[in-house]
Amino acid sequence: MSEARVHEQEPQKKGRYIWTNILFFGISFLIAATVVPWYGFEYGFHWSTWLWAAGLWLFSSTSISMGYHRLWSHRAFEANGFLRGILAFGGCLALQNSALHWSSDHRIHHKHVDHDEKDPYSASLGFWHSHIGWILKRRNETRYDEQYARCPDLKRDPIVMFQHKYYWLLSVGANVLIPAILGLAYGLFWEMMLVAGVFRLVWSHHLTFFINSLAHIWGSRPYTEENSARDNFILAVLTGGEGYHNYHHKFQSDYRNGISWWHFDPSKWWIKALSWVGVTKNLKVVSNEKIEKARAETLLLKAKQKAALMPNAEEIMQKLHHEYDQLVTHLSEFYEAKKVWLESKKADLAHEIAEEKAHLIENYEQFKLKLEEQRLNWMKLAKQYA
Repeated sequence: MSEARVHEQEPQKKGRYIWTNILFFGISFLIAATVVPWYGFEYGFHWSTWLWAAGLWLFSSTSISMGYHRLWSHRAFEANGFLRGILAFGGCLALQNSALHWSSDHRIHHKHVDHDEKDPYSASLGFWHSHIGWILKRRNETRYDEQYARCPDLKRDPIVMFQHKYYWLLSVGANVLIPAILGLAYGLFWEMMLVAGVFRLVWSHHLTFFINSLAHIWGSRPYTEENSARDNFILAVLTGGEGYHNYHHKFQSDYRNGISWWHFDPSKWWIKALSWVGVTKNLKVVSNEKIEKARAETLLLKAKQKAALMPNAEEIMQKLHHEYDQLVTHLSEFYEAKKVWLESKKADLAHEIAEEKAHLIENYEQFKLKLEEQRLNWMKLAKQYA
C-alpha cells in the first residue's frame, strides 16, 4: 500500500469531531447541571413547571420507544397515519434526529452488534463511546455514504419523509416554542425554558443513551450470550420498557420488550391497548416455545462453561445434554398439543363426539404435566452449574 494511501486512511480511522454536537450536548449539560439548580435555590420552582417537564419527557420518550424503535426500526407492529404523525412529532420533541436517520443507525447496530467498526455505538469500545462518544466523533464517514439504503420501507412512508425533510425546523420549533408558550402562559418564562426545555432534554437524552451503554454492561442475559445486551428492570422503569435489552436483541421483531404481564413496559401496553380500537395492528409476538427454548439453550451454555472446569466434566455434560434434550422434546409436544386444543376450540367442535373433546383435553393436560416435571428436573440440574 502506498504511503499516500496510508495517510489518506489515517484521518478516517482516527475520526472527526462533530463540533456542533459537542457544543450542543456540552452546553445543555452544563446548564442543566448548574443553572437549573442555581435558579431553584434562588427563586424556587412552581409545581406546574415540573409537571409539564415530566409530561413532555414522557411523550417524547414514548415516541422514541414506540415510534422510532418498535414501529419504524423493527416494524414490530403497524399504526395508522394519525398515530404515526403523533409519534413523528414526539420524535422531533425528543431531538434525537429524524426517524429515518435514527432507524438507519439502529438497524445497522442490530446487524453488527458489538462489532468495533460496523456497530455505530458498539459497547465493545467502552461506556463513553456507546453512551455519547459516537455522537460527538464520527469514526467512519463511509457508513453515511448509503445511510438510508437500508430503509427502503421507511422511504415509502410519507410521514417519515415529511418529518425527515423538515426535521430541524420542526425540532427547533417544538423545543423552543412549546416551553416558551407554556412559560408565557404561566408567567414563568425562564423557569419553563430551563426546566421543561433544557433540563428535560438532557434528562431524556441520557436515559435513552443508557440503553446503548449501561444496558450492555449491567444486568442479566437469560435469552442469549451472543452479544453484550442485558435485561435490567431499573433501566426499564426509566426508559419506558426499553431496559429488557437482552430479550430485545434476541427477538427484535417482538413488539414487547418485557414479555411477562408484570414487566414494566408502557410502550407494550400502549401498542396493545391501541390495537383494541384499530389504531395499531399486526402486532408481532414471538411464541412462548421459542422463548423457552432460548432460555434453556442459554442456561445450558452457562452450565457447560462451568462444568467444563470440573473433574467429572464429561459425566456432567452428558446429564446436561440429556435433560436439555428431554426438555426440548416436552416443549414441542406440549405446544403442539396446546395448538391443536386451541384450534379445536376456535372451530367449536359441537358436531364432534364428547370423547374427542375429552381426548384433546387429556392430551393437553398430560403434556403440560410432563413439561412442568421436566422443567423442574432441568432447572434443578442446570442451576447447580450455571
